[in-house]
Amino acid sequence: MSCPFAGSTAIAPTPAPLATALPDAYPEVVNNRYRSIEDPALVRRILQRPEDFTPANALDTAIDLEPAALRILAAERFFLPPVLASAGGAAHLAVRRIVARFFSPARVAAQAEPIRERVREICAGLQARYRAGEAVDLAAHLAAVIPPEVMARLTGIPVPPAADLKAWSLDSLELFWGWPDAARQLELAASAAGFHAWLRTSVAQAVARDDGNLYAALHQGGVDLDRIRSLGYFLTIAGQETTAMLISTTLAAALHEGRWESCAQESAAAQLVARSLARASSVPTWRRVVRADIELDGVRFAAGEQLVLRLSGGVLMEGDDDSLAFGFGIHRCLGAALARMETEVVLHTAARALPGLEPAGGEPEWMHLLSFQSPRTVFSSRPGAGAAA
Repeated sequence: MSCPFAGSTAIAPTPAPLATALPDAYPEVVNNRYRSIEDPALVRRILQRPEDFTPANALDTAIDLEPAALRILAAERFFLPPVLASAGGAAHLAVRRIVARFFSPARVAAQAEPIRERVREICAGLQARYRAGEAVDLAAHLAAVIPPEVMARLTGIPVPPAADLKAWSLDSLELFWGWPDAARQLELAASAAGFHAWLRTSVAQAVARDDGNLYAALHQGGVDLDRIRSLGYFLTIAGQETTAMLISTTLAAALHEGRWESCAQESAAAQLVARSLARASSVPTWRRVVRADIELDGVRFAAGEQLVLRLSGGVLMEGDDDSLAFGFGIHRCLGAALARMETEVVLHTAARALPGLEPAGGEPEWMHLLSFQSPRTVFSSRPGAGAAA
């Protein structure tokens, strides 16, 4: 089978912020706290041993917050106990079994056609703007729209209004995985408190509704409201925002590497998604903390040492290896198949519906944090569309 990229005029893109040596992308305050592990084989070994390398720091803030920011959170009774990604042992498995039912292969596959229809609808609505010669941000019009709608259909849980969801998502990711200064921490803490307050009400209402939604299922499974809110906090954010980021990254790659037309083929779209996951995943790292002094594969780790593990980029980028992009072992992302499928369908359908697109402007600015990265915008245009109309 011939490669769909053969003969393309692909442009060598600027590496994603976290594609190369991790310490180079982080400020000193982060490098002083975390040890970066770049070797994929060692990362796999660490993730295979959650009893020795625990996920206890998964929901910690990347840096210490100022007392004033902590007071804002305390006033809202902000509390995120360990659950799913941040929990281990029986507690993790019990919640994982419940959540996994909502992301079964059959349920995920059933989302493909609704996604295609929605992307076609959005693209049809953008045609007039392209004909008028406008530059259209596909990150805002496609990437930000599809994942929340899919998440709501799969889980039955409420999703905040689009503008609130985007602001709360980005603010919470920055608060927990960024290195904001004191003034910025106050803004982010206020945003996180607002989201937590919304979530407090929405979780209670969903549990009371008891209509088969995810929160009600967790409650029936014996999960207390605090842990449901904790899971809901990052499922509402990471469950859709990281997929939106991956879609933005892949759309930008298709445009800036001259691959847009080829992605009208499903196989080419799937290959580009896999390549993006290997080189510039939206979640290119994850954290672990060392439980006790240990030596693993000849490498020594000290009790309490905090680690940042590479999941994408680096050596993985060199071999286009996406096997770690969604984690490894018992904590591997439950939404892996969904995120990959969503991104493939959005890219393929958009490329078919909007032929002739080119990047508008230079390479996009990237957002990056300890464990997240994505182009902030993906501006596109259709040169000559106005004259043809």
